[in-house]
Amino acid sequence: MNDFWIILTGILVVASTGTLGCFLVLRKMTMVGDAISHAVLPGIVITYLLSGERNSFFMIIGAGLIGLLTTFLIEFLHKKGQVQEDASIGITFTSFFALGVILISYFAGNVDLDQDCVLYGEIAYITLDPMLIGGVEYGPRAVWLLATVFLIVIFVVYIGFRSLKVTTFDPSYAASIGISATLWHYILMSLVSLTTVASFESVGAILVVAFLTVPPATAYLLTENLKRMLLLSILFGVLASVSGYYLAELSNGSIAGAMATASGFIFAVVFLAKKMHTQYYRGQHA
Repeated sequence: MNDFWIILTGILVVASTGTLGCFLVLRKMTMVGDAISHAVLPGIVITYLLSGERNSFFMIIGAGLIGLLTTFLIEFLHKKGQVQEDASIGITFTSFFALGVILISYFAGNVDLDQDCVLYGEIAYITLDPMLIGGVEYGPRAVWLLATVFLIVIFVVYIGFRSLKVTTFDPSYAASIGISATLWHYILMSLVSLTTVASFESVGAILVVAFLTVPPATAYLLTENLKRMLLLSILFGVLASVSGYYLAELSNGSIAGAMATASGFIFAVVFLAKKMHTQYYRGQHA
């Protein structure tokens, strides 16, 4: 039964990150997702210090606010400060992440958190924290949290699909028909922050970044249709979650690391297959 919950957790993470990652890939903003996933660390620590408990709801709020602040500072440095976008991303996320590490180190005696947990997570331990209602266990708490986040992501993407699509491909046209590219930019970043912090304790930032980037990039190799890309991204992520789990079982290694590795392997296979197909097609029509 533990196998089922672990694999389901990975699938729920990739279902959310794979969906959002498609928009990040198309907007050429995948590194912003990486920045947010690291920069929210001080938000988690500060929320814990203020509330005195590891309540996922409060941590999501704190991390979400820092995620939005990160996005704002990146945009501000790039557009107002004339700093190159990649440099503004690097400056912002390293500063926030370093601040989070310092806060954890300084309050180490009082804070039941550590940066290794945030980076790597431990998906194998999710069953140790079950959802209890009336003394009855209803599966791991992480699964319920991630399922809720997934439903939120799908709901927002569904009702705002047209706006997200138009602002992704043609922000100028979006503005001309009354759709705010800025508003939808921050809605997307808010969802990325929400998904990232909800996934921290279970899978860690490294797997979140991998799932935000690799399955969408793999899907983009095969199609330019956005809806098809969203479905393929989730499909490749699910395949990486399942195969990664059994790879970790065989190698007795990190489950999150194996899932990220499997995701990269799938990308490599699709990339090579597409390249060989392209060369064959050109040879046939030379």
